Amino acid sequence: MTRSTLRRNSASLPAHRLAPLCALLAALPLSALAQESALPTVTVHAPTPAARPLQPTAETLAERRAAGADTAALLQGIPGISLQGAGGVSSLPSVHGMTDDRLRIQLDGMDLVSSCGNHMNPPLSYVDPSRVSAVRVFTGTAPVSVGGDSIGASILMETAPLVFAAPGQGPITRGEVGAWARSNGKGLGGHASATYATDQFSLRYDGSTAQSGNFHAARAFKAAGPAGADKPDRILAGDEVGSSSYRARNQSLSLAFRGDDSLLGLEVGMQDVPYQNFPNQRMDMTRNDSTHLNLRYQRSFAWGDLQARAWHEQTRHAMDFGPDKQYLYGGGKATGMPMDTRGSTSGAKLSGDIALSDQSTLRAGAEALHYRLDDWWMPSGGGMAPDIFRNIADGQRDRFDVYGEWETRWSPAWVGQIGLRSSQVRSNSGEVQGYNASYGAEAAAFNAKDRSRSDHNLDLSALARYTPNESSSYEFGFSRKTRSPNLYERFAWSTGGMAMRMVNLAGDGNGYVGNPDLLPEAAHTLSATADWHDASGQRWGLRLTPWISQVHNYIDAKRCSGGSGMMSACNAANVAAQQKFVYLRFANADARLWGFDISGFMDLGKNDWLGALRLDGALSQTWARNRDTGDGLYNTMPLHARLALTQQSGAWSSTAEVLLVAAKTRVSAERNELATTGYGLLNLRSSYQWQNWRLDLGIDNLLDRYYAHPQGGAYVGQGATMGGTAVPWGISVPGMGRSFKLGLSMQF
Repeated sequence: MTRSTLRRNSASLPAHRLAPLCALLAALPLSALAQESALPTVTVHAPTPAARPLQPTAETLAERRAAGADTAALLQGIPGISLQGAGGVSSLPSVHGMTDDRLRIQLDGMDLVSSCGNHMNPPLSYVDPSRVSAVRVFTGTAPVSVGGDSIGASILMETAPLVFAAPGQGPITRGEVGAWARSNGKGLGGHASATYATDQFSLRYDGSTAQSGNFHAARAFKAAGPAGADKPDRILAGDEVGSSSYRARNQSLSLAFRGDDSLLGLEVGMQDVPYQNFPNQRMDMTRNDSTHLNLRYQRSFAWGDLQARAWHEQTRHAMDFGPDKQYLYGGGKATGMPMDTRGSTSGAKLSGDIALSDQSTLRAGAEALHYRLDDWWMPSGGGMAPDIFRNIADGQRDRFDVYGEWETRWSPAWVGQIGLRSSQVRSNSGEVQGYNASYGAEAAAFNAKDRSRSDHNLDLSALARYTPNESSSYEFGFSRKTRSPNLYERFAWSTGGMAMRMVNLAGDGNGYVGNPDLLPEAAHTLSATADWHDASGQRWGLRLTPWISQVHNYIDAKRCSGGSGMMSACNAANVAAQQKFVYLRFANADARLWGFDISGFMDLGKNDWLGALRLDGALSQTWARNRDTGDGLYNTMPLHARLALTQQSGAWSSTAEVLLVAAKTRVSAERNELATTGYGLLNLRSSYQWQNWRLDLGIDNLLDRYYAHPQGGAYVGQGATMGGTAVPWGISVPGMGRSFKLGLSMQF
């Protein structure tokens, strides 16, 4: 039996800038928080869920929030998950070899779409880590109710729920302020929140800011020198990772009304990123302004729960060359390369959880997502003139899904779940143009094509869990999951070398062109999980998950040839190129990915001197290859492990963590992907909780080891990055050297 409880989450719409919302914060009385009440509950008879997500503990989230602005970093430590390098607030989660659009990532129930030819603004970049209160990750067989338009894991992040006063109690107020600092890169950040609530109404403001300069590796990995030929006074040290600085600001205003068995919530949110530079992209983010509105309604009935959600998000994004990249080209005729993007996403969901009996639950729902994208490059001079370059013109991608999922308990030991999702994805693009007549033939050929595409996709999931006793459980799952190509994969059109280098979703320094004839990916995945533990689940545990995915029409890339026009980079030399950046066209292929995750913990005991000791560990391995060519799939994480010893003594909690990563030798030859060597890192962190205060201290990479993360990408963080051969090939983005960090927060 479970109790279906209304969650007091929030939603989003634009605030204009800092001033009006900060005024609200200042106006709220900072009196002590009185008793809070929970929302009313309705008893619903249903089996324990068959699909159990991986969830970081509240303490783990608190530690990782303490000193950083990259929300994706909250996922570190979860078995099977690694991070693909990007900007300082925009890392991309990678799960079992699947990254970016292959994952379904939801933020407070919203599906957000990256509006950038380099995917610089992924979904998790739109929220500050200080706001995240819960994370759920389905790495194996994800139920269809949390899947859709993805072939990998499902990641669900939620911000802190709104609170209400107890019935009959007067208004309550609460708040939190916090700040963090990091020595490497001189990173600084802070956040504040304030709540005013009655027993039926709740209002909360959240604001945060973060910034950092370039970080430094443990040793020099290149020669020291000017950032660019036109910037002789800006000298980058040999160990300085160019284009790794950033600044970001986030604000939100949330309100909710509750009834006896219902909740209506609205959130207005705004992000302002003045700059975020990227060491593994040829361009930098010079602007990212986003606003979103998230409206939510939930009601409990005797038969179950009903949820409805509608949201709208719009982004104005810009790229150009940041302070560490050459700005002037063609003898000064071309002043930078301004690139602008406007994206808007509107979505709606309606779902219900229906208790069919004490043993069975039916989940059913419908979802719609409406996405529009314009990507244009203003003339800059020289060969980038006199017209506007239309990279994606009136791009359209609309999705409509319906699903049903049945979960039942067959016996005290067996519970099963089966689900089906039907999805229709329609995409299209308007007519394009280049900077000048030299792009004319290729643009005309693209415009003459029928660009409208309609994909009919079908997802299926089946899961069974067997729990023979209190000390073990076994899960078995199968899924078929589908994903349609994104707009850049289908409609980026120019094979001109410069234009191709501006489209890169991988961070490998290469150039890409789209393919309107791409078919949707379809992944068939088998997974199993064995979970052994003591009867209490507190003393020891061991979890093993082997898995395998067979992907039909996997969207990989092939080197292009036979391009039209004198500027085309798709030629015979490109096909044969070795140890240099290359040019590729997105292409379908069959692929296979397989691997395993092992994780466990052990209580090492407790004494008066040391307190309580606990050992945690995880080991993950992924293999992946293109079955058509035998080549490795790009950015596959090699064998890696984590071992952490935690001490808890009174208000103190301390952890010593060892990270071990094997060499990456299985690479994508088609992309001239860089191999990386193995390494080990030692991290220390400690926290102290005293009344409403929390202090976090830490040292990352204590031994100051030099390393290159296998998914960090190619270093193109300085110099004449617009040119194909003007920046050296063969340098991986190095990891951060030793860094001290400090975090302090107070609740009131």
